[in-house]
Amino acid sequence: MSHFIPQTDLQQICDFARQNEANNDRFKTFLSEKNDAEVDELVQELDALISPTISCTDCGNCCKSLMVCLNEGEATALAGHLNQTREAFDAEYLEKGSNGMMIMNRMPCPFLADNKCTVYEYRFEGCREFPALHLPHFKRRLFTTFMHYDRCPIIFNVVEQIKERMDFK
Repeated sequence: MSHFIPQTDLQQICDFARQNEANNDRFKTFLSEKNDAEVDELVQELDALISPTISCTDCGNCCKSLMVCLNEGEATALAGHLNQTREAFDAEYLEKGSNGMMIMNRMPCPFLADNKCTVYEYRFEGCREFPALHLPHFKRRLFTTFMHYDRCPIIFNVVEQIKERMDFK
């Protein structure tokens, strides 16, 4: 990986993803047969190498295209930071499901400006964790990983490097 140059052009990533759907389905099956701990170790190693080479604020695509879930504590903290009552915050920013789940009510995220989070210190756990490649149990998240493969340069480059390192053909 010494001469690795990450792909960051979102249109090229999207086009490549579309052209390689069947190949990625085969890769998910290939990965499912591999040792969990070894896969996690490789994913975390590649994430540590690749993430610093990609500027999230050059992209911001996750904030433009993902529905973000949040919990009561996060909503209360951000409402306080914005000097809003919870009722006003909820009415302006949230959609609530009958099961109590809360999501931001629009995309792109209303707190995104110039590809930067304007409430960064108060961002939600889902935002803090994304793209979650540093977390264990990568194989349990293959569905969501590949759901974001075409929209996140970090995920895209890590997955493509996993294929290379594991000699996936």
